[in-house]
Amino acid sequence: MTLTVDIPSAPPSRPRRTRRPGVASVTLVPAAIVLLLAVIGPLVVPYSPVDVVDRPDLLPGAAHWFGTDSAGMDVFSRTLAATRNNLLIGLITTVAATAVGILVGLLVGMNESRRGPLGFVARGVSRALDLVQALPAIVIGLVLIAFFGATIPSLTLALSVILFPNQARLVRTEVLRVRGEAYLDAARISGDSETTLIRKHVLPNSSWPALENASLVFGSAIVLTAGLGFLGVGLHPPTPEWGSMIAIGAPGAASGRWWSALFPAVALALTVFAVSGVGRRLFGDD
Repeated sequence: MTLTVDIPSAPPSRPRRTRRPGVASVTLVPAAIVLLLAVIGPLVVPYSPVDVVDRPDLLPGAAHWFGTDSAGMDVFSRTLAATRNNLLIGLITTVAATAVGILVGLLVGMNESRRGPLGFVARGVSRALDLVQALPAIVIGLVLIAFFGATIPSLTLALSVILFPNQARLVRTEVLRVRGEAYLDAARISGDSETTLIRKHVLPNSSWPALENASLVFGSAIVLTAGLGFLGVGLHPPTPEWGSMIAIGAPGAASGRWWSALFPAVALALTVFAVSGVGRRLFGDD
C-alpha cells in the first residue's frame, strides 16, 4: 500500500494590485537618468574632475555651469563624476547586504528554536544582529574604515556590515511564520529533506521582505557613504564623492559661496529619491 500525500501549494508571498503601465513606468525615469549619468558621466565631463581648472570660488556661469570650488576644481564635472562612485558603492553594498542578510536570516530562523550547538549558535547570531543594529551606523563605519582604510572595497565592506542585519531580521521574522505553515508539514510527510524544503518552499516565501527593502538599503548606503565622506573618512580627495564635496563647500556656504556644497547635495537627494521610486514601482502597493 502506497501512501500519497497532496502537498498544498505555498501561498503567494504577497498580493499585488494592478498598476497602470504608463504611470508606473514614469517612476523609473529618474532612476534610468541617474544610471545613465553614472555610466557616461565621467566620459563626457567638460573638465577633469580631479584637477584644478580655474580660479577658486567662481560663480556658476557659461564657463563653469556649477562654478568652481575653493580649490579651483569644476563643481559640475566633479558632481557628475561622483555619481559613478556613489552608485557603485551603493549597488555593491545592496547586493552584498541583501544576499548575506537572506542567508543569515534563513539559517537563524530555521535553527533558532533547536536544542544543541546549532540552536545555540543561531541564538547567538540573533543577539549579535541586535547588537549591531543598536550601535550607530556611523560609529561602525568609522571603526571599520580605521582598520581597512578608505577605498571602495573597504567602504562596501563597512556598509554591508552596517546594513545586512536589518535584512537578516526581516527574513528571520518571515521564516518563523513560514516554517509553521501546513504545506511544509505535508512536504515533510511526503519525504522531502530539510534542504529541499528550504530551497523549494522556505526561501522563496521568506526572502521577499529583504528584496522589498533593497531600495532602502541602496539609499541608505549612498547616504552613509556621503556621511563618511563629509566626516573626512570617505574616499580620499580629490576623488569625486558627494559627501566630501559638501564638506569642502560647507564653510564657504556661510559666506555666500553656496554652489560648491549645494549641487552635490541636490544630486545626493535626487538620487535617493529616484532609488526609492524604483522600490515603490517594483514592490509597492500603489
